[in-house]
Formats: sequence, structure tokens, C-alpha cells
Amino acid sequence: MKSMRREKINSESLYEEVIKRNSETVYRLAYSLVRTRSDADDIYQEVFLRYVRKAPLFDSAEHEKAWFMRVTINCCKNFWKSLWMQRRSAYESDVLEVSETGGEDQLLIETIKQLPEKYRVVIHLFYYEELSIEEIGKITKSKASTVRTRLTRARRLLKSLLKEEGENFDVRGQI
Repeated sequence: MKSMRREKINSESLYEEVIKRNSETVYRLAYSLVRTRSDADDIYQEVFLRYVRKAPLFDSAEHEKAWFMRVTINCCKNFWKSLWMQRRSAYESDVLEVSETGGEDQLLIETIKQLPEKYRVVIHLFYYEELSIEEIGKITKSKASTVRTRLTRARRLLKSLLKEEGENFDVRGQI
């Protein structure tokens, strides 16, 4: 009986370590894809529930991070397809969420939120998670050339949206 209890405690501490290592990445990615804190909280919780239920074994730290990113992206896709989102009124307005950052940073974050999902994902993974194009391709299940194209188009779109807002700064330097 003591050995079973010891195994349970060890597995719980292992879960806690893995969750601590990946929590910031999962939350930031979820927030960038669903655009509200409450929805990002729900996605975050769902991702870690899936981790605890499935208890996957990882070959490396990169494999672990890629698994969490892939599951987060899948949960976000499911969120957008959910009945809740389909029935949400088109006229419903979300409460503006104020970030700790201000000025240009806040404008950039709000502008990134306006991008289509396929562009938000590559922008987030490339600039915020600092992943290579090949790694992003594996996570998104896309070719490296597709990732490069999406990144280029996302930068152009971001630049044009920022110009509309009256801001004139280098997109590459700000992200």
C-alpha cells in the first residue's frame, strides 16, 4: 500500500512539473487564437485535462512542447466550431481587456488579434515562441514553404492594418 501511495505522489509531482513548464506557452498561444481571457482560460484548462487523462510519454523537451502546442491549436479549433460560438450573437461585443503593456505594444497586440487564425498562429509561434519555420511546420502540419508564405502574408497584412491605424513602424522590429 505504501508503494502505491508513493507512485501516486511521484506521478502527481511529475504532472505539476510538466504543467508548470508548459503553462505559459499554452496560455499565450490560446489567448492569441481565441482573443479573450475567459476563453483562453477554458482552453488552458482543457489542454491540461487532456494531458492528465492521456498521460503521454515524451521523447524530449521539444516533443513535449510540440505536443502541448498542437493540442492547444486543436482545442482552439474545436472552440471556434463549437455550438456556443455558432450561436453567439454577431452583435455581441467583448469587453475590452487592458493589457499591462501600453501604447504601441497594445496596438500591435490588438492588431495581431484581427489577423485570420492561420496568420496569428505562425506569427505567435515564430515571434513569441521563437520556433523555426521547420518546427512551426511540424506543429501546424504544414510544409515549410507554406509557413514562410503565411509569415510573409501575415507581416504584409499586419503592416497594412497598422498603417490604417496611422502607425508607421517596422513590423519585424516590433513583434
